[in-house]
Amino acid sequence: MIREQSKANILLVEDEENLHDALKLNLELEGYEITSAYDGNEALKAVKDEYFDLIIMDVMLPQMDGVAVTETIRIQNNEVPILILSAKNSSADRVLGLKKGADDYMVKPFNLEELLLRVDKLILKNKKLNDKETIGDTYEFGNNKVDFKAQVATTWNNKTIELSKKEAMLLKLLIENRNDVVTREKILQSVWGYNVFPTTRTIDNFILNFRKYFEKDSRNPVFFHSVRGVGYKYTE
Repeated sequence: MIREQSKANILLVEDEENLHDALKLNLELEGYEITSAYDGNEALKAVKDEYFDLIIMDVMLPQMDGVAVTETIRIQNNEVPILILSAKNSSADRVLGLKKGADDYMVKPFNLEELLLRVDKLILKNKKLNDKETIGDTYEFGNNKVDFKAQVATTWNNKTIELSKKEAMLLKLLIENRNDVVTREKILQSVWGYNVFPTTRTIDNFILNFRKYFEKDSRNPVFFHSVRGVGYKYTE
């Protein structure tokens, strides 16, 4: 069934060209956006540069095998769902793949319909885990008041600040995930979209602006924090 809502973005990591092309075609027919990688290093570069809703990972890859790639992604604190495809069907191979961070494991040859069902379920489960309770058009904290719809804020010292669209979106995302770290990947997905990649410095500058606007002492922030190597957090 073709999806009418926003398309999920899948990284397909498979070096066997015929299988890669067949999987890509069938996933695109289901309404997914597909990014291709043909070896482990390509896969890691893609994950660094872009947000994905799911990774389909072959095990036998050039340069770096799929299990090692999966482990590296998890070490980098990226929780993107990973579905491993492998010709190895022993219990030990399955257990290793899952231990290293895969969410699911399918043995080749596989049934295409079953693969598509598993893909759909993994993406849906991830979406439910990431969805937080939304807040309204206005929000107050520490004598600051924000109107997200009008993109205007009144600060603790009664100054009126006009927010850019991206500032309002990032501020709302952080507040909706209050007390939790929001990863750079999640910010990419929610604020900038899939195909535009701000540098970490760009996001840091947004956080510095929030501190100037809303903190009584911007050098000792109460609300807005950077968590090195992981992401950003609004604390209440």
